[in-house]
Amino acid sequence: MGAVYLVRHGQASFGAADYDALSEVGLEQARVLGEALRVRLPQVDAVFAGTLKRHEQTAQGCLASMGIPLSPHRMAGFDEFDHEEIIARFEPRFADHARAVEAMSAAADPRRAFQEMFTQAVARWTAGGHDSEYTEPWSVFQARCLRALEDIIRQLGPSKTALVFTSGGTITAICRELLQIPVAHAFRLNWTLANCGITKVIYSERGRYLSTLNEHGHFEGAQRALITYR
Repeated sequence: MGAVYLVRHGQASFGAADYDALSEVGLEQARVLGEALRVRLPQVDAVFAGTLKRHEQTAQGCLASMGIPLSPHRMAGFDEFDHEEIIARFEPRFADHARAVEAMSAAADPRRAFQEMFTQAVARWTAGGHDSEYTEPWSVFQARCLRALEDIIRQLGPSKTALVFTSGGTITAICRELLQIPVAHAFRLNWTLANCGITKVIYSERGRYLSTLNEHGHFEGAQRALITYR
């Protein structure tokens, strides 16, 4: 059996001008993850990452902590969906990022207000009734993520181990297919995925199987403050 470890990026900079950059917590998450994987994965055959800044920074921090000299091969197939477009299609006035931040900041709990709004926006996107409005409808996004997974498995060959630094939406799309979860319920997975959590997919000529989902025990105990979800 070969194994592909899908790593969700570290905490991004929620509410900042550049959301894509890791926060200080996100950088520390990547470092701690690398320490855990250094013991767990003495042999890594290949490293891949999406093209977003948060993917690259997570990979850099983790690999440096692992002491692995490999550079990640960047693949757009592992990029996250365009959350800004999905929000704007749900609430057109939020196409202006500053206006969206202002509205969320006015709420008693900005993070909760954002999550409630975003949940509704994603439900609209995944439902399929408005596909023509999106640059990348849900069905196209999921096919792209699954294709990226198959591409790296072909590159790896049998019985190899790879790390993939990606996003929660990508991991959700892959797990939804492997578990055959109804699309309407798929994002129940996404909302629970921890930053720098690990999802393990094993593969062979017989198929692809979900082995573990959202492992983040490396942040429990003394590191519990590093458990975040956005």
